[in-house]
Amino acid sequence: MPFTLRDYSPSDFEALYEIDQACYPRGIAYSRRMLRWYLSQRGSLCIVAQATGAAEQALVGFLIAHARGPEGYIVTIDVLEVHRRSGIGTALLQEAERRLAKAGVRHVGLQTATNNEAGVAFWRRHGYRSSGVTRGYYLGRIDAYDMFKELHQPRRPATA
Repeated sequence: MPFTLRDYSPSDFEALYEIDQACYPRGIAYSRRMLRWYLSQRGSLCIVAQATGAAEQALVGFLIAHARGPEGYIVTIDVLEVHRRSGIGTALLQEAERRLAKAGVRHVGLQTATNNEAGVAFWRRHGYRSSGVTRGYYLGRIDAYDMFKELHQPRRPATA
């Protein structure tokens, strides 16, 4: 399925909320209030993936990240189940990492459930490593890996 990446627009909010609700169980999926809060934070970036087929222009995934100086954090990456394993998550992540590095971020962190085998494999495949476990991170009973990746800074043109 062809798709394009673009910046979040406030008119996308309900679609993002619906995607998040479809991707995560109740209690882990964000409330509208929390999703708005993450989107409104200083240093926040949100990239959306939009289907570009003739019949549809629907949003199929998104990623929210934050940049604060040399530290970045991936809040969530959501891709509708029917569109997973089609390169959308990888494209979202690569674009977010590119933007974070351009903003001066050197270290990106995230959490992912220890029982989410596909998620853990996705992050490892993209160079993230575990630095420990946070007990009860999700719903007070599901542990999460604390994962991180060092970003390479974009090359600056040589000056003459």
